[in-house]
Amino acid sequence: MRLANIFHLGIKELRGLMRDPILLGLIVYSFTIAVYTEAKAVPETLNNAPIAIVDEDSSPLSRRIADSFLKPYFKQPAMITAGEMDARMDSGTDTFALDMPPNFQSDLIAGKTPVVQLNVDATRMTQAFSGSGYVQNIVSTEVSGFSAQDNQAPTVNLALRARFNPELNQMWFASVMNVINNVTMLAIILTGTALIREREHGTVEHLLVMPVTPFEIMAAKVWSMGLVVFVATLLSLIFVVQGLLEVPIEGSIVLFMAGAALHLLAATAMGIALATLAGSMPQFGLLLMLVLLPLQILSGATTPRESMPEVIQTIMLAAPNTHFILLAQAILYRGAGFSVVWPQFAWLCVIATVLFALSLRGFRRSLR
Repeated sequence: MRLANIFHLGIKELRGLMRDPILLGLIVYSFTIAVYTEAKAVPETLNNAPIAIVDEDSSPLSRRIADSFLKPYFKQPAMITAGEMDARMDSGTDTFALDMPPNFQSDLIAGKTPVVQLNVDATRMTQAFSGSGYVQNIVSTEVSGFSAQDNQAPTVNLALRARFNPELNQMWFASVMNVINNVTMLAIILTGTALIREREHGTVEHLLVMPVTPFEIMAAKVWSMGLVVFVATLLSLIFVVQGLLEVPIEGSIVLFMAGAALHLLAATAMGIALATLAGSMPQFGLLLMLVLLPLQILSGATTPRESMPEVIQTIMLAAPNTHFILLAQAILYRGAGFSVVWPQFAWLCVIATVLFALSLRGFRRSLR
């Protein structure tokens, strides 16, 4: 009867979720629109920036520089005259306007120091900040390459090969990491909300007079809410990440989803623990802010763990999403198999078991 109780109580939780349009909207938004917008609107990268070029030299060097502004960082450069530059900048048509002066190539060959003017629309703050460096690097690289044509070739050449993401496309990273972060966030929110909603409606007491145990009540919430996030994650990877965004997945989705199932066990247990500490939904929301932000920022989802202090790296090994992110990146980006990620699976098993036991203990104590 215990398994039957857990199953039927879980079905009750799913029916309750289906009657909550706010939570349903949050789930759909988090795994569709949020993933798409996060991938397409990454603030720290330059993407399709409009640029105009005033070529007053019309030399091989100036044309070489103009041909170096390529997609996806820049749009096709618009070749304009000096008289059009100010009007286009004032109207917001161009974010960057590069003016190469007359005799630019000949002055460079003669050993002089010609000046190239770059006008930037700083009202587009993010693109202006990062794009100025892009333009400067492109011009410097092409000028250096042109100047070195008649000189002796360097004795050492650096051959740069980018693995797993040859185009260095930030969208590939942002879309997958947003799905991974949403797994943790939604698992905690859904289970915690389910418990607090029953407490506020007084239905927990109704359950306790029935022939069910606290373990059955908690296990039902864990499997039902975990199943919802599990299915949403799988659909988001297939239809949004691979389908709509066309991000390649190198490894096995089945292996990744097995790791996601272990992580969901730990995250849903964490949601139960937070809900037992909170007395109401507003308090639960405040606890979420205190827990989710460190989990998302310090686990390696936003910045590499190697760039953090060693003490932070050591502390965050106790967080389940740290190991989930490590195995997810290894599987989805690098095509790693189980022989590579088994330590992360082992850690997730241990952490999930400990969190479930601690949450169950706190849940029983709260019922008394």
